Amino acid sequence: MKLHELKNITDDLSASDRMPLLFVGHGNPMNAIEENRFSTVWKEVGEQLPRPQAILSISAHWLTRGTRVLAVEHPKTIHDFGGFPEELFAQQYPAPGAPELAKETQRLSTSHHISLDDDWGFDHGTWSVLKKMIPNADIPVFQLSIDYSKPMEYHFALAQEIQSLRNKGVMIIGSGNIVHNLRVVNFKQNAKPYDWAIEFDAKIKQWLENGDSKSILDFQKLGALSQLAHPTYDHFLPLMYVLGFQYQNEIPAFFNDDFDMSSVSMRSIIYQ
Repeated sequence: MKLHELKNITDDLSASDRMPLLFVGHGNPMNAIEENRFSTVWKEVGEQLPRPQAILSISAHWLTRGTRVLAVEHPKTIHDFGGFPEELFAQQYPAPGAPELAKETQRLSTSHHISLDDDWGFDHGTWSVLKKMIPNADIPVFQLSIDYSKPMEYHFALAQEIQSLRNKGVMIIGSGNIVHNLRVVNFKQNAKPYDWAIEFDAKIKQWLENGDSKSILDFQKLGALSQLAHPTYDHFLPLMYVLGFQYQNEIPAFFNDDFDMSSVSMRSIIYQ
């Protein structure tokens, strides 16, 4: 998608009291400090989104046993990676937390237990994206963890239960990747995506456009194709939350619909 086309996506967002819902393919942590075709679009999207009271992030990089919500005033910046330049480790994202909204999230979930957490912070699935989208770090941010032991339906149902956060000034961002297989990445410049990666990405896009959440929840029925796209499911699980936060008749608009390193889909979505 060309940058000027993003305006067509975001034209009507400010007219609604309901905050937008995003799935962002975050990919390589270096996107946080590089000016590239992905991070440039993140910046453009951030400039056109309405200003929320707070942002709730569901990141592929906070996996827990049991579901937790970050409830601290001043979350730390977590550098949860290795082998990258010192410049990346020096990055900070000093946005305030949102402990009262964390408590509200806990209250809204009557069928799923959510614990308040005072130990986590902003992992790179959150801050690498927000550093480009909201560079001033002046909007409160809190995170919801992902219980990796639970089935896909659990994450979808939990998001549905706390869906009303979007009507309370909270913008939701799920941060992962629709295709994420680091075992076969290709670091060559302009490397073409694998055929299986293109096929899986296209299938998910089709189901998203058709509003077919059930097929996405059952994506493992694709067998070998799903296993190639996701040897582990951590980067796909944030999409389950985005599906649950979606309201009926919301239509997805896509950006960054491209691949990085042959096996990482950077496809991202805005619902309005």
